[in-house]
Amino acid sequence: MAVMRYAEALNLALREEMEADPTVFLFGEDIGGYGGVFKVTKDLQAQFGPSRVRDTPISEQAMTAMAVSAAMTGTRPVLEIMYADFLPLCMDALINQASIYDYIWNGQVQMPFVLRTQGGGGAGAGAQHSKSLDGMLAHIPGLKVVAPATPQDAYSLLRAAIRDPGPVIFLEHKLLYNQRGEVTDAAQPPIGRAVTRRAGRDVSIFATSRMVHEALSAAEMLEGDGVSAEVVDLRSLRPLDLGAITASVARTHHAVVVNEGWRFCGYTAELAASIMEHAFDDLDAPVERVALPDMAIPYAEPLESAVIPSAQTIRAAALSAVR
Repeated sequence: MAVMRYAEALNLALREEMEADPTVFLFGEDIGGYGGVFKVTKDLQAQFGPSRVRDTPISEQAMTAMAVSAAMTGTRPVLEIMYADFLPLCMDALINQASIYDYIWNGQVQMPFVLRTQGGGGAGAGAQHSKSLDGMLAHIPGLKVVAPATPQDAYSLLRAAIRDPGPVIFLEHKLLYNQRGEVTDAAQPPIGRAVTRRAGRDVSIFATSRMVHEALSAAEMLEGDGVSAEVVDLRSLRPLDLGAITASVARTHHAVVVNEGWRFCGYTAELAASIMEHAFDDLDAPVERVALPDMAIPYAEPLESAVIPSAQTIRAAALSAVR
């Protein structure tokens, strides 16, 4: 067991999977000698060489199509898209190729590739570099979408994603890269399994990525309000661990869903609908949603802080649910 940063945990996972499997290779913008914008691929090109850690031109559409082709022909590519905001450029390859080839080829073609990217606000990166497009990605059948919130899950879930036989979108958050935590190779959670970060009796808070930490902070504040909050880290946006969700609602009878994406047609809408469909009889109040307003993320720090979901807005939603 070692204590390391989230970014270092990702780097370790990539290194170990590349050592274990010569078909794994990385490519993306500035991931080679520079080590990536957030240093996740630091020193990997020096160890594995430029044929397995490849710098590319700026063409997200071409790179995603390359990942699809490489995966079909027997390798396990790991593609880095520098910012999640650029994912719309990748959607043709994801929607019309990667997500459907298993179906149209009747299982004869496997598509084992990982698309890593980072999103989220809070760093003053402006409207073009701060989006969370979770709902758009999770909407696509045939793709798995994961969003680890801790260094341990960053390590374990990236290894699981690389080994998966299908396409996996791996969502990182720019404000988590420097978070420190213990990492061990003993625990390897499968994709699609949620985890309860804090047990509670009165309300269940379901969150993803950095919002898990905001939810935990909200739970601390709610203790002072006399409310015991359970915090469930979904970890996997698709497949969704409905068993963990319904079990938690059965215990608390109130639910708050939190995601940093937009509210309208967003991931919280799907979570709320899923809870209503699968746990309606256990609810004592409507599901509360905490999400980004339907607007561009402001550049100015006070305005950005005002619109991004926070511990305070999660606390308010939880109080509304129980009262």
